[in-house]
Amino acid sequence: MEMEKLDAEAEFLATKQETGNEWELFKENVRPLKRGRNVGLLNQALKSHTDYQLKKSLLDTRRKLIEAIDEYKGDDPLFPWIQCIKWVQEAFPPGGDCSGLILIYEQCVRAFWHSDRYKDDLRYLKVWLEYAENCADAEVIYNFLEANEIGKSHSAYYLAYALHMESKSKMKIANDIFNLGISRDAQPIEKLKDAYRKFLIRSMRKPNVVEDDSGESHLPVRSFGTVLSTADNRRQNMERSELARKQMKPDRTQKIPLSIFKDTTSIDTMPVHQSGKSKTDLSPWSTLGAREERDKENSALPTKWTTYKIPRRPGARTGGVTASASIEVFVDEECTEMDRSHDHDGKSSTLKLRQGDGLDIKKETDLLRENPLRNFPLRSLPR
Repeated sequence: MEMEKLDAEAEFLATKQETGNEWELFKENVRPLKRGRNVGLLNQALKSHTDYQLKKSLLDTRRKLIEAIDEYKGDDPLFPWIQCIKWVQEAFPPGGDCSGLILIYEQCVRAFWHSDRYKDDLRYLKVWLEYAENCADAEVIYNFLEANEIGKSHSAYYLAYALHMESKSKMKIANDIFNLGISRDAQPIEKLKDAYRKFLIRSMRKPNVVEDDSGESHLPVRSFGTVLSTADNRRQNMERSELARKQMKPDRTQKIPLSIFKDTTSIDTMPVHQSGKSKTDLSPWSTLGAREERDKENSALPTKWTTYKIPRRPGARTGGVTASASIEVFVDEECTEMDRSHDHDGKSSTLKLRQGDGLDIKKETDLLRENPLRNFPLRSLPR
């Protein structure tokens, strides 16, 4: 009798391996993956927070995977990129700038954007979509994919693009993107249609949002089982909005006049110590006075400031400027070894993710988040 096959969790528990308490300490910093995570590699990655040698071994492995990209001689150049991306996602659970994952995304998509072989490759499209999730505004990437006809036969592109526009409350554009994918018969088409039905249900529950889109067309578009708004319904909606706008405005006909304070104190009712002042001094100003009196604050004559001398500090003055001692700059040996390494074409390695180069990685990561296509040629960008 054959034994039932255990799932991954039960099989791991059956081995009775001790994993420590790293998961309980760092689980808030682990980004979830759709495909799940390797438990052994996850525990090793979490231990690297407190173990320097383990962290150094992870960085060494990352460097070897990067070097394997340049040394690959097979018939699928995208394969080592995918392997490197998956490993970095597993070995650096928090993601972030220290992992260098965004740099790997960017250089991977830039290496094959002009290749007709990978334009319809689902693996290549997923790298683009993962790159878009880590950028400030993914709309730039989706426009690039549309302009260069990358991934247009896969429903994953239209689904991700439409959901992104929905998150920005651009419901009309999101609806058009769903319709575009369905008209192109993007596969799997049933998944796209099901997502479109759910989108229509969500859009009906949301209040009407005015979209700032100059290129928006007012023609009705096809939808699944929905009835377009009639002219009467639109007129009623306009009347309701106009009524609400009038209620929000204040009634200008019932203005309350602004009260002005008037001092009713007379000379007879003033205290004794102020009774010596004349009547003209207590009366309001009748004139503003002459120009000289009004400009008396600006009539001061300028004086010479250079007459003031700063006292010198006691001590002998040196005759000349002496050269200061030179500051020794620390150079990481690992960085120098990676800088010397070149491939057979004489070019440096495709990626330079070094252990001592964390500041450069963070700076480049921030730049790519703001402008994900900053390293692409101008002719490749959508016009």
